[in-house]
Amino acid sequence: MSPETDLGALLAGMSPRLRPGRYVFATVPDARSVPGAVVTVAEDEGTTVVVPASAADGLDAEYPCAWITLEVRSSLAAVGFLAAVTRALADVGISANPVSGFHHDHLFVPWERRDEALAVLERSAAATQG
Repeated sequence: MSPETDLGALLAGMSPRLRPGRYVFATVPDARSVPGAVVTVAEDEGTTVVVPASAADGLDAEYPCAWITLEVRSSLAAVGFLAAVTRALADVGISANPVSGFHHDHLFVPWERRDEALAVLERSAAATQG
């Protein structure tokens, strides 16, 4: 299936899925391999990783969060998709840290608001479907 670029189709078909587990953002001083990392970002100050909270012992970690995958096959060139999704969450006061993968977009939302975030995204998709 080709990646989708149409904003309406992306929103209608986003199919948000709450993934199991609790995660945290952590920083490490070098690019060493961190077991269990699901996201790695090299920054000037060090390497940021998103890891299961259970794997964060001894790391400088914060932001306990849940991982939501938007199952629609989104194009990396799509315009406005993450802006619309994060706006829907922002409108109800939920922070979101998005990460784009080759096939899908992913959101890391506050752990204690994970169910609410999923419901907001599901309502947004339903509203777009008509």
